[in-house]
Amino acid sequence: MVKPNWKSRTKLDLIIEVWEHLDCESVGARELEQIQKALLETFGAGALASPASIARAVADEGAVLRHPEVFECDRAWREANLKKAAFGDTLDFSELDVAFASMVKIEEERLQIGDNTSAVSDLREAVSEIRKELTLRAGSPIIDPSHRVLLGEVAQWLKIWLQAPELFSDWLDLRRRSPEFRKRFRLE
Repeated sequence: MVKPNWKSRTKLDLIIEVWEHLDCESVGARELEQIQKALLETFGAGALASPASIARAVADEGAVLRHPEVFECDRAWREANLKKAAFGDTLDFSELDVAFASMVKIEEERLQIGDNTSAVSDLREAVSEIRKELTLRAGSPIIDPSHRVLLGEVAQWLKIWLQAPELFSDWLDLRRRSPEFRKRFRLE
């Protein structure tokens, strides 16, 4: 296949242009990966968008999403990106105790970075993307309700971390001791 000469000047426009070029009625993993490839080739690594955000953009334009493929593609992409991140291994938010351990890793990374503006920005961007993913999954009707509660809780933790990272550890300690938290996660 000959590489098209894309005319779009913005990321969103390119996403729509590639989707229209693919001429597909539904969008799943293959289409999302092709759009990501076009973004990378056209604008570079800084413009790469997550499969979930690409899916959201094309759905807004009328695409029918193959949701299980979209979720799996996005999960795999984020897992691969987290492996590349400074955490050394993937973060896990599948259970309460490992989610807490993952938050500890994020906080340790923040403390290690110190005042390195570029590294802090990269970490904040990675945490923001993780939060977006967890928030999206927490609202998904195809995910078990008890797991959605956990994902929503961790998304809230990440929101607080992004707002006030220097206060986060104390806040999380208080949160985990709260009666509402203990009742929600049956820790009484």
